[in-house]
Amino acid sequence: MNIYQFDKADAQRFADEQHIKTRRSHGGKELEFEVCPYCRSTKDKYKFSINMSTGAFICLRASCNARGNMLTLHKDFNFDLGIDVKEYERPRNTWKRFPLPEEKPTKNEVIDYLHGKRGIEPEIISKYRITTKKDSPNIITFPFIGETGQVDFIKYRKIDFDPKKDSSKEWSEKNMLPILFGMSQCNPENSTLIITEGQIDSLSVASCGYENAVSVPTGAKGFTWIPHCWTWLQQFKTIIVFGDHEHGEITLLDEIRTRFRWCQIKSVRPEAYKDCKDANELLLKYGKTAIKEAIETAEAEMPERVRRIEDVADFDEKTEKLPTGIKSIDYILNGGIPFGAFNILTGKRGEGKSTEASMLVKQALANDYTVFMYSGELPCRTQKRWLDLQIAGRDHVQRIENDDKTVNYTISKGNREIITNYYRQRVYLYDTGIVSDEEKDLIPTVEKCIVQFGCRVILIDNLMTAIDLFNEKGEKLEIQEKICKKLARMAMEYNVLILLIAHKRKGQGYNVSDDNDEVLGSSEITNLADVVMSYERPNKKDIEKGEYSEDQRLMKVTKNRTGNGKIDFKGVVLDYDEASKRIYALNDTGAAERPEKCFMESEEFTDVTENPFD
Repeated sequence: MNIYQFDKADAQRFADEQHIKTRRSHGGKELEFEVCPYCRSTKDKYKFSINMSTGAFICLRASCNARGNMLTLHKDFNFDLGIDVKEYERPRNTWKRFPLPEEKPTKNEVIDYLHGKRGIEPEIISKYRITTKKDSPNIITFPFIGETGQVDFIKYRKIDFDPKKDSSKEWSEKNMLPILFGMSQCNPENSTLIITEGQIDSLSVASCGYENAVSVPTGAKGFTWIPHCWTWLQQFKTIIVFGDHEHGEITLLDEIRTRFRWCQIKSVRPEAYKDCKDANELLLKYGKTAIKEAIETAEAEMPERVRRIEDVADFDEKTEKLPTGIKSIDYILNGGIPFGAFNILTGKRGEGKSTEASMLVKQALANDYTVFMYSGELPCRTQKRWLDLQIAGRDHVQRIENDDKTVNYTISKGNREIITNYYRQRVYLYDTGIVSDEEKDLIPTVEKCIVQFGCRVILIDNLMTAIDLFNEKGEKLEIQEKICKKLARMAMEYNVLILLIAHKRKGQGYNVSDDNDEVLGSSEITNLADVVMSYERPNKKDIEKGEYSEDQRLMKVTKNRTGNGKIDFKGVVLDYDEASKRIYALNDTGAAERPEKCFMESEEFTDVTENPFD
């Protein structure tokens, strides 16, 4: 019987009263006693412990083996567990009781107040045997009739309460058994019970046609009634809490949820109270329909991370996406890489993943997004140079032949200024070259850039080099999994596009059945991703056959949680232009992918022959 709710403080208080030293173990889950309070053996220390979640205890000494819970300690050591336990254990013959009052016509004072001013139906007033105190017609008497048919508890309420003259508006008869008001009027065959805080509130519910409406005896914080009503309450499968709505909270609710675990607990939704404090005010302002709506729409507490399917927004085919600039890939992805998602670009080392990632940054800028970039392999100046060349296009890049016959590509000073103004305050780079005493952690840095600078596209290149920038402990695969989970949550929370670059495993001797399994590291990396794309060199045999050139690459979509769910393991053939570092598809016609034109389509670009070193 749940007459006591375990409190961690009681465990330590018991040890203190027994003058026994304690220590925490198993991550704080156990309170260990230096000596057992039962056997008091000093040979084996810290063999007695109390579970700090349940209050259960045990002595591990075989000759003792004492076990039980806090109620056991209460009984064996006369340990005080509070008023609830004291009141429950009090002999029933010590409680004051009164015989059930005779049925008489309801007094006019009661009708005038409860019906005239509070909207309670006269038949409900009569059913609940409400009258006035003997020789005090201005004091209403609420009889709490127990299972024995006697009056176990009485509550009084002064009709003409004056705060200037009277000390109390409500009070109860002393030395009586605290039970629920309305128990004897309930129908146990109806498995739903409605509990309110005040008696007038439960009468308001009853007046709207609900036969199982009860209220607590001693206010929102008094729960001495629970042990005395425990057996009776077991008859109900559902309890609806219709407490007072105060300061954004519903009274009674938290304690009832904690104590009554055998049945479904629902509560009136905060919005159903409208602008009212309690059931009676709701009845007076909005009528019976409002009370019925509040009860019929009462909801059980939703477990964390659980949603009803009807509350989920319909899938939007027009959900925000970033076009890749490669039409065939955008077709497969139903428009591009999704926002609010954790996405992966993978491939083998040295085959151009970082270059393709930079192309996606170019695409983000073209679609007016602000970008955060982390690269563990490229310094900031190299990232800037590649992006500048890709934006400029081959027609606006100068070819410089060196004395040793090698070739460099550059952009004129004037054109660099134009490009700088184009992406000013829209690209933020994580500078790995800065030495700082601050603790490194990439997650809060990314969050700050999202919140402070409005970054919507997040590029992390790559997972292996970024590991040291996350404050995570454990084995490498475990750390990778934690990182990816954090990134996936961040993408959803802020509705941003996160693109993680991940290496593929070395091909020698490694046999996999799924392209996603080739991603180096924990399998959770691709499991958490919404979209997985690979960018890599074609098969060596196919190159030798002349099907592909050495400079060509294949982009595949190997996982796709977007609306159409299409995947493409064959891949789209992409070409590479060394001068502009552009990656493009020959079968596409968009200017964004072709290597010749300026990506910005700007008339401000100066002639290509301008001296780049001016």
